[in-house]
Amino acid sequence: MNLKQLEYFVAIAEEGQITAAARRLHISQPPLSYELRELERELDTQLVRRGPRGVTLTEAGRLLHERATRILAMATATAREVSSVGKGLTGTLCLAVCDSVAGLAPSARLAELAQLAPDVSLELREGSVPEVLELVTSGIAEAGVVRTPFSTQGLRTRYAPTEPLVAVMPPALERGDELTVLLAQLEDVPIVCDARTAHALGRAPFCVTEDARTTCSCAAAGLGVGLAPRSMLAVCDTGPCYIKTLAEKDLESRAAVVWKADRTLSPLAERAVALLGELC
Repeated sequence: MNLKQLEYFVAIAEEGQITAAARRLHISQPPLSYELRELERELDTQLVRRGPRGVTLTEAGRLLHERATRILAMATATAREVSSVGKGLTGTLCLAVCDSVAGLAPSARLAELAQLAPDVSLELREGSVPEVLELVTSGIAEAGVVRTPFSTQGLRTRYAPTEPLVAVMPPALERGDELTVLLAQLEDVPIVCDARTAHALGRAPFCVTEDARTTCSCAAAGLGVGLAPRSMLAVCDTGPCYIKTLAEKDLESRAAVVWKADRTLSPLAERAVALLGELC
């Protein structure tokens, strides 16, 4: 089993037809069919079911598609990293960013990379904190930006300053004093927040979102009081809502730049980590 076979198999799996996969790969159909048969013979298992309208993946085929996609991404990342080390501040940097740091990263500081090295390009991967950590630990992304809490095992980190949660309050649900509000003062109002915040609160919110931007949109629509990291206000439309800092210190969090502890960063990644490490 080699990378070419995996690339061919991924194309077949995603296109659902051998002829369409051949067009995507810019090859003829016979060698593609041959490589698929050789792959099935080597693995001693059926990977696809052939039908009049195309092919469907078997259970083994679905597993191989998942693994092959990751292997090909790692191979690309490795080639890019080796090339970058050899060339210095050139090449492509793969950076993974979680949605809860959208107000901090990608930062305008990264524009300095383009000024320092015009040949640099940036590939951004987005996802949840666990997804970003997986991209970093698997080697697909050289660095990531996440939000606490997270496991630091096997990682090196650079933390941004601590920031509080803010309450995004529709006018009809305003609570607290002029600038701050206590969590206890929100007991009688519906709460909107993401799952990580809900877990920290220790109470079931009215609405659980996947993204703080959606949290703020729900609050602006009057669904409830939204709770989000303060930095997210830079990328959220809060409409007529009042914005007040949640007084509880134990609900504060920090953004962090992370990379594998046992990985030698390319010069390009080192520069990006230095720039991102100055998040504010």
